[in-house]
Amino acid sequence: MFSKKKLTEKAEEIYLASEWKLMWWRFKKNKLAIIGLVVLFVLYVVGIFCEFFAPYNPEKIYSLYVYAPPQRIHFFKDGKLTRPFVYGYKIERDPQTLRKIYKEDPTKVYPIKFFVKGDEYKFWGIWRANVRFLGVERGTMFLLGTDRMGRDVLSRVLYGARISTTIGLVGVFISMVLGILIGGISGYYGGWVDNFVQRSIEFIRSIPTIPLWMALAAALPRYWSQVRVYFGITVILSLVGWTGLARVVRSKFLALKEEDYVIAARLAGASEFRVIFKHMLPALTSHMIASVTLAIPGMILGETGLSFLGLGLRSPAISWGVLLQEAQNIRTVALYPWLLAPAFFVITTVLCFNFVGDGLRDAADPYKS
Repeated sequence: MFSKKKLTEKAEEIYLASEWKLMWWRFKKNKLAIIGLVVLFVLYVVGIFCEFFAPYNPEKIYSLYVYAPPQRIHFFKDGKLTRPFVYGYKIERDPQTLRKIYKEDPTKVYPIKFFVKGDEYKFWGIWRANVRFLGVERGTMFLLGTDRMGRDVLSRVLYGARISTTIGLVGVFISMVLGILIGGISGYYGGWVDNFVQRSIEFIRSIPTIPLWMALAAALPRYWSQVRVYFGITVILSLVGWTGLARVVRSKFLALKEEDYVIAARLAGASEFRVIFKHMLPALTSHMIASVTLAIPGMILGETGLSFLGLGLRSPAISWGVLLQEAQNIRTVALYPWLLAPAFFVITTVLCFNFVGDGLRDAADPYKS
């Protein structure tokens, strides 16, 4: 009796649930999508508050520790569990190449602590502060090593997350506006308008992406500030990335304009603007969210690729693509593999967006069995 009543209540809850609630229930079943969402949340929080989370100033030079390898975190000392710590460096010279060799020095123990006071910074360029989320009170803590100038790689990667992750959001927002507008016009009016838009989309998509990006990026003036270059790269990526969403919107509009409620709205005297934005677009919301989520990785990879080739953002700006310029030769990759750390963050971010996008796409139709 109790189980039957409980089953009835559950069925009633499903019957009365809104589309968004049904979509959330279906999305929660995808474990990879949930994991991806959590990881992305952490990455964006760290990117937004990178001044606080970065152990050091990303431009600070430690001339004694050029190309220093990552310091390992230890949890045991003398066989006993203790506060996490790192050992200091003991520097030696290779007798043949005279290259610096870094080894752990057990006599230098630096406990890792939270909310450590360090170099002063301006939070978002407004508030002055000197408290870091993680660090050591003396000595060094280079968890991802240092680069050719002795700068902390982890701090630079965290600062790079701010640009590399947000450029995807800004670029996709512009692409979404263009895609909805152009795709909606194409699908709603049809005829010669649809034919012209579709041929234009086919022409744009037929151009190889990387040469097109390179040509547009090369057109940006070299004297532009980094802020202008940032928005220039965003616009470039958006001008190429709207075509996929436009086709999705167009196909949905072709189907929706024959639906009974759309025809009824027209017969009732509703304006075309009201029919499109009040009756047709809301039906595409879930599909657009899924499409946008799957488009963001392309924007991130585009910025990374352009910056890596020296055609996008340039130093002193910090993005994952700019940081990967450090690893452009075999010698660097062979001797200092930790400089490839930004690539790991790029791969992780792209994978997580794909997991979330797949989860949203599966959940977009909550009535699907």
